[in-house]
Amino acid sequence: MRTKKKMRRPHVVVIPYPEQGHVLPLMILSQYLAKHGIQITFINTEHNNARIIDSMNENRYSLGDRIRLVSIPDGLEDSPEDRNIPGKLSESVLRLMPAKVEELIEKMVTVGSKRGSDSISCVLADQSIGWALEVAAKFGIKRAAFCPAAAASMVLGLSIQKLVEDGVIDLDGNPKVDKRIRLSPGMPEMETSKFVWVCLKNKHSQSNIFQLLLRNSKSLVLADWLLCNSVYELESAAFGMGPHIKPIGPISSTHSVEEDATSAGSFWAEDRECLDWLDREEPGSVIYVAFGSFGLMGRSQLVELAMGLELTHRPVLWVTGCDQTEELAVTRAKVVRWAPQREVLGHRAIGCFVSHCGWNSTMEGTANGVPFLCRPVFADQFINMTYICDEWKTGLAFERGMVSRSEVKKKVDEVMGNGMYKKRAMEVKEIAMKSFGEGGKSRENLNNFVAWIKECT
Repeated sequence: MRTKKKMRRPHVVVIPYPEQGHVLPLMILSQYLAKHGIQITFINTEHNNARIIDSMNENRYSLGDRIRLVSIPDGLEDSPEDRNIPGKLSESVLRLMPAKVEELIEKMVTVGSKRGSDSISCVLADQSIGWALEVAAKFGIKRAAFCPAAAASMVLGLSIQKLVEDGVIDLDGNPKVDKRIRLSPGMPEMETSKFVWVCLKNKHSQSNIFQLLLRNSKSLVLADWLLCNSVYELESAAFGMGPHIKPIGPISSTHSVEEDATSAGSFWAEDRECLDWLDREEPGSVIYVAFGSFGLMGRSQLVELAMGLELTHRPVLWVTGCDQTEELAVTRAKVVRWAPQREVLGHRAIGCFVSHCGWNSTMEGTANGVPFLCRPVFADQFINMTYICDEWKTGLAFERGMVSRSEVKKKVDEVMGNGMYKKRAMEVKEIAMKSFGEGGKSRENLNNFVAWIKECT
């Protein structure tokens, strides 16, 4: 009697850059793949893995049986303060993590071969760690890269050699000119002094990030797929410069707000009481303030922002992302460490989003039709601000340097009092949602990617 051949399950190894803004969207994508019958092995650093597990336990979330969490050292386990130094983690990512990931994948391949179990169909890596694609290629494994930032940011990294040839930057990435440029017509303007790798005070950190970008640009040619958490219609010029980059955003739209998927992967447990607090506020009345996982704001600026928000006489939901709570003396404020951001931004009470313009926040605010007030700090946040304020016209930016309390009040009143910003935000939301709906480019690319993974098995 002939025995039936065992069908192998598609198996994807996912490797994020070890920071919150990179882990979260890749976890959401992983859960989307898991819903389509794909087994996931998600590789985190030991430090981040412990945080994610603690957060899930506190919020009673579960990843199900199709996602397995594994961990490796990040080289900073004995020096936790180094994780708060921009560029320090990038150094470790280049110096230590490649060997650790290679050891883990080699072990998985060897054990799978001996046991006759499911092999690795594909390695899906954050595009910020292109060396992971090199590791996958070494074992003959199919490869996909994921960009959690705007396509414009990726195109900037891929344009480094041309920027050197055109005399815009030197071989170390330092600007040779101080001006605003466009990589192509239709692309957002970029300041040479605010390039992703430049806007750091520490030259050593700047060098680490620049070297990581250089290596990534060379490694990305190994990718069979290059995915981006963006929307074609919102970045058509950038995608025109990189036609091999496939938009699949907004990635958070792959799940409904009722699913745990929007929050699994968070480093901190969410304070869901803030949703009950929002329920008691009037529609469009609340100022939502969140500057990402680092906060990155000095005491003087924190005081001015708090006083400016107080002057608006509007309710405020403030996510600190750190322990800076003693200065937030705002009468009508709800202050939390971490919030279920997608649910917050989709709440009827939210009137505007005071943001650092990280790309996850930019996409989530855009997908919910929320106007922005922008205060970028570093990296790709300046590009994202340009999209919001100059290209999409869904918000305003604070002036550079110290933002005074009077400016805070003025800008809040303008964004929330002028219906033009809300109207435009809703128009852009419709564009984003159409792209992710049936027949849209993002949905089509995701469907094709899932089908490709299954063909690789």
